[in-house]
Amino acid sequence: MKQKAVKVKNAVFSNDGPLVYIAGPCVIETTRSYAAQAAALKKLFAELRTPFVLKASFDKANRTSHRSFRGLDMELALDFLKDLKNRLDVPLLVDVHEPAQAGRVAEVADILQIPAFMCRQTDLLFACADTGRAVNVKKGQFLSPWEAENIVRKLESRGAKDIMLTERGSSFGYGNLVVDMRSFEIMKEFGYPVIFDCTHSVQRPGALGAATGGDRRFIVPLAKAAAAQKLAGIFFEAHPHPEKALSDGPNSLRMDAVKPLVSALNRMDKLAKDISGIK
Repeated sequence: MKQKAVKVKNAVFSNDGPLVYIAGPCVIETTRSYAAQAAALKKLFAELRTPFVLKASFDKANRTSHRSFRGLDMELALDFLKDLKNRLDVPLLVDVHEPAQAGRVAEVADILQIPAFMCRQTDLLFACADTGRAVNVKKGQFLSPWEAENIVRKLESRGAKDIMLTERGSSFGYGNLVVDMRSFEIMKEFGYPVIFDCTHSVQRPGALGAATGGDRRFIVPLAKAAAAQKLAGIFFEAHPHPEKALSDGPNSLRMDAVKPLVSALNRMDKLAKDISGIK
């Protein structure tokens, strides 16, 4: 099938084009810390001459425990993100958890992202599609790659044209995830850009009892393997001190590891896409 491209400002997501990155901390812990991390990421990607989209979450609605940090007030966070996005001049992706949030988030974000646990919620998909913004859907841990076609068809039925699908691992027994490398080729058959989330794919759901754990050591090998699959993009969460992060620290990339990883993935992606005629 002919592969579609999704253009968001200066970033063009295409399975046939160079990798685009979606990156940012798991959640806005404070406006000050998030602004500093966003500025650091912009500088890093500018030095690598690589397009990237800033990822933001104002609420982590699916935390393991009700005692866990969730985020900031939505209105406060969106006002802050609008200003930050304009100051840094970067495209922005924001998570949406409820249909009622879609229109408001679309006033600020260039891409609306539907979390993995919410990927089959028809009303949420419809609400995001109705905004006219690009929509990135995380494939649920419980969903096969071929079932993701139903997500695409729901969005298309509401007129959505800028659709992306993200692989983030599949449930394997209790408290573990695995990445099925076949899923990339299967989801590319639907014709839209496919992205790999290399940090959530190494989660260990519920492994810490009241919080999710993770195996950070597998981020790099999985990302390298995915880069050989001719994808549109790589998604990751990064934090300067993952051990102190208020959400998803065990599976977040250390900020000082971002530049060497992106540089390596860019080289691998170029090689993979330069190779032709191999099926």
